[in-house]
Amino acid sequence: MPYEPPPYLAELTLAQIAEQVAQRKLPPVEGWAPTQIGESHMRIDKDGAWYHEGGLIRRPAMVRAFSGLLTRDEAGQHWLVTPFEKLSIEVDDAAFIAVDCVHTEGEIAFRLNTDELVVAGPDNALRVAGDPDTPAIYLHVRGRCEARLNRSTYAQLVDLALEMSGDDLDSGLIVTSQGAIFSLSS
Repeated sequence: MPYEPPPYLAELTLAQIAEQVAQRKLPPVEGWAPTQIGESHMRIDKDGAWYHEGGLIRRPAMVRAFSGLLTRDEAGQHWLVTPFEKLSIEVDDAAFIAVDCVHTEGEIAFRLNTDELVVAGPDNALRVAGDPDTPAIYLHVRGRCEARLNRSTYAQLVDLALEMSGDDLDSGLIVTSQGAIFSLSS
C-alpha cells in the first residue's frame, strides 16, 4: 500500500488531527525486552537527516519505519528497539524535527519531519533550551524522545505566543494547549 502523506496541517480541524494521531499505530517498543544489544551504525544529524554507515538514507518510508522503533533511555542514549535486538543510534540533537505547527480550536499541533502529528499538552510538553544567541524549543514526542522546532516552526510558535499575549507581554511569551501553559522564555 503506497504511503499517503497527511494533508496540510492548517487545513485540519482538531478532530481530524486527533484522528490522524490515533491512526498512527506505533510498535510497543517500551514493552519489548530484547537480549541482543548492539550498534546500528546509524546517526540522526541536527537537521533530522538519517544516515547509515555515513550514507544518507534517502527513502522517507525507511526513516518513518525506523522512527517508530526509536526510544531514549534515562541516560539520554537513543535506541532502535525490536523484539529481538536493541541497537544504539547516535543523535546529534533531537530525534525529530518539528517542521510545522498550527493553533486550532485552542490546541497547538505540530507536524514532525516524519509526518507524525503531535499535539502539545501535559503528555507532550514544550521546553525551552539553549541561550539568547541560539535559543531552542523542544517538544516531547514519546519514550523520552523529543523534536526540536526548526526555525520557521519556532517563528510560528513565537507569533502564536504574541497573538495569545496581546498587549500583555509582562509575563513573557506564553502559549497554552490542552490546558497546559508553556513559557517560551528560558
